[in-house]
Amino acid sequence: MAKIFYITTPLYYVNASPHIGHSYTTVAADCLARYHRLKGESVFFLTGTDEHGQKIEQAAAASGKTPSVFVDEVVERFASLWKLLSISHDDFVRTTQPRHTQVVQVCLTKLRQEGKLQQASYEGWYCTPCETFWTDEELKLKPGTTVTCGNCGRGVERVKEDGWYLPLRQHQDWLRGFLASHPTFIQPQTRYNEIASLLEQPLPECLCITRPRNRVAWGISVPFSPQHVTYVWFDALLNYVSVPGYLTDGTRFESLWPADAQFIGKDILRHHAVYWPIILHALGLSDEQMPRTIFAHGWWKIGEQKISKSRGNIVDPTVVVKEFLKDQPYAADVYRYFLLREVPFGQDGSFSEDAIAKRLSTDLANDLGNLVHRTLSMIERYSDGRLPQAGPVGCAVEDVPLRDEAMGLAKQLDERLPALDFSGALKAVCHLITHANRYIESTAPWQLATEKDSARLHTVLAMLAEVIRIAAITLSPFMPSVAEAMWEQLGLQNVPRRWLDAAQWPTLTAGQPLGTRSVLFPKVSS
Repeated sequence: MAKIFYITTPLYYVNASPHIGHSYTTVAADCLARYHRLKGESVFFLTGTDEHGQKIEQAAAASGKTPSVFVDEVVERFASLWKLLSISHDDFVRTTQPRHTQVVQVCLTKLRQEGKLQQASYEGWYCTPCETFWTDEELKLKPGTTVTCGNCGRGVERVKEDGWYLPLRQHQDWLRGFLASHPTFIQPQTRYNEIASLLEQPLPECLCITRPRNRVAWGISVPFSPQHVTYVWFDALLNYVSVPGYLTDGTRFESLWPADAQFIGKDILRHHAVYWPIILHALGLSDEQMPRTIFAHGWWKIGEQKISKSRGNIVDPTVVVKEFLKDQPYAADVYRYFLLREVPFGQDGSFSEDAIAKRLSTDLANDLGNLVHRTLSMIERYSDGRLPQAGPVGCAVEDVPLRDEAMGLAKQLDERLPALDFSGALKAVCHLITHANRYIESTAPWQLATEKDSARLHTVLAMLAEVIRIAAITLSPFMPSVAEAMWEQLGLQNVPRRWLDAAQWPTLTAGQPLGTRSVLFPKVSS
């Protein structure tokens, strides 16, 4: 069975509603999934929700609801947002589903039976928001200073409890060697360097993968220790293999695993780049069965402050799309475009409504929208609303460079998208659109019409229509609804969009009537 291209997002923690960070990860993963599907590849795109743990117990109690009712309500908000943003996931897993909990329990039992778990007592610093233990060495404690989490910077408490432990340090040499021989395992390079540096120092001896039920009741029961539930991170990470069928469906697992691209935020890098491969290694998976790439993107900030639920400076994507962009017929696509264009994937970005408005006005309304509107208006006026017949390309100095750039665009994106350079890919599309708008000015179709030079006029318009066709294909992963509208306005609603056709020229049929036209991006008022 052929390997299916497998893409994951982290499971989003449902102690509160989704925010811009969740949407950023998911839109990026969706873009990659759509790109591979356009290329004719089989894709499995998994997202979902992480629904156990102390934070959810506390949030549910604060709202006067049971954890089960509370998570059901929050999960619905995530599902609604993904529908609003045209997220094309193939599966949505919840860690409360039996298909997941059963695999977690089987993994726990397997590790215990193979002697890979230790029962012991542990004392350390515990961060409830991050659900993470820290040692004195990791926090580099100094006398007289407040003890804070090494990840989020919030206060921690000293906790001592019995539990079941997975050794970490005994896997450290293996992980260091694996990282050295797999330079694309962690991306971007800054995050790779961060983990490589971390592994130069001794890891904690063990990771506690259980919690006492008398402290955290809302979790997956440990089958051999009824007084414990599973640590939320051990539970959640295993979704990446539970859904593909690890230990339950060997044929399905072989077709999906290993994951090809795992998208995460940089705040959960240690869990994915250290704990996750060690868990897999302890379960007996080989180097060849490790995930291909884990990409940790940057944070969105307001000013210099990270956007986060705990700080209360949340950007709600639903509000941005439905309220701030309410006058835009393709508001969700405008939001998707902004996320993927504004900042190189992997770096931190600064969010503001002004920044969205600028991208909308400059890149989309003035450039892309203007190109489509002007071209199709001239085809209606000068070619009776039908795609014109082009003459030989090369009869004017402007034709060949535009054609060559358009035909080469897909190749540029074939280099950038597998590297998850979404911003760079969109820059290349924008460059073509700018070139086409300059081509309109230099060829002056209205002047050709006045001069009755119909052959040259039709060549120019046919050139522009082909550029719009290629732009529609290459924008499909980023702005699926806008791309579909462009396609339909060209009259191609019965023609499939295929990535390979972006490198072909020409493909449009002369005489084909245009579709119904509409404004893609209404002008933004000041």
